[in-house]
Amino acid sequence: MRTVILLFTLLGLACAAELPPNVFLQGARHEYQRFNNCGPVTIGMAMSFWGGRDTQYQIAPVLKPNKQDKNVGPEEMAAYARAQGFRAHHGVAGNTALLKRLIAAGFPVIVETWFVTPDSGGMGHYRLLVGYDDKKGIFNAFDSYYGPKVTLRYGDFDGLWQVFNRTYLVVYTAKQAPKIEAILGERLNSRALWRLSLELAREETQAQPSNAFAWFNLGTSLLRAGDAKGAARAFDRSRSLPLRRDYDPGRPGNAVSNWPWRMLWYQFTPLEAYHRTGRYQDVIALTSDVLGRVSDHEESYYWRAMARAALGKTQAAIGDLRAALRYKPGYSQAREALEKLQSQAGR
Repeated sequence: MRTVILLFTLLGLACAAELPPNVFLQGARHEYQRFNNCGPVTIGMAMSFWGGRDTQYQIAPVLKPNKQDKNVGPEEMAAYARAQGFRAHHGVAGNTALLKRLIAAGFPVIVETWFVTPDSGGMGHYRLLVGYDDKKGIFNAFDSYYGPKVTLRYGDFDGLWQVFNRTYLVVYTAKQAPKIEAILGERLNSRALWRLSLELAREETQAQPSNAFAWFNLGTSLLRAGDAKGAARAFDRSRSLPLRRDYDPGRPGNAVSNWPWRMLWYQFTPLEAYHRTGRYQDVIALTSDVLGRVSDHEESYYWRAMARAALGKTQAAIGDLRAALRYKPGYSQAREALEKLQSQAGR
């Protein structure tokens, strides 16, 4: 039975704007991850709150047929939840107030954040937020790496969350849809959501012009708004700025950009922007840097193939697409691109 433990008496909730100062949701099952399984584990934990029973042992083979896969995207996780009969909303440009509203209404929230460990350095990581405490200034999180009692201070958390454009994912049931719609409002409309993202990114680049992550988010938002040239300029600015070294310990000395060296394991909008603006050599340099460190990164194979194909290097592009499909057989974009190139090559 799902229950909400309110650590203080809830008064004044007739006004939707008022939230309890402390909330902790019970009902989700915590699970520790196996290697690179934070995505499958975290979507499983979110579904468990609503009665889902799948664990990483059922989810991971579907989401990452290559056990060494470095990235499971939030839309892939959302699609898995939908296939199990749940509903899911994947949003960007979230904020602390939105997270608290969702949690107070009884919805755990998956967030994608940067994550730094002493032994492995910086990387992407999912967490399931299940509570908050305004007096302490913290979120409570189920973390597949550190356990079910993780606390995240609001300020520290927001900096780590900004790296992924404050991505969030909410799983819910059809019965709960009206409540979710009331909370999310225009965020349920993709165009409105990306407009909010663009407005936030512009505000943050103006307020923090040396913040590389704000410029990265501006690039992503401009790309989604249809401005590939503006996006490429924003990504150029982002990769030229010094980054927080505490976010990227153990950084290889020969990394080709100033982004954290694992940044393009998870986010591919710079590759798309550079490709759309004809900067194919930039795409090849960035993807080759990733593949020189991890040889099984299917998204890098895909984008390098697209750049090579644009330069007329058809056979090299076909080889990259075959590699992408070897590591991820269900990669539809790579499959379609391969079939097109093979047809053009007369195969």
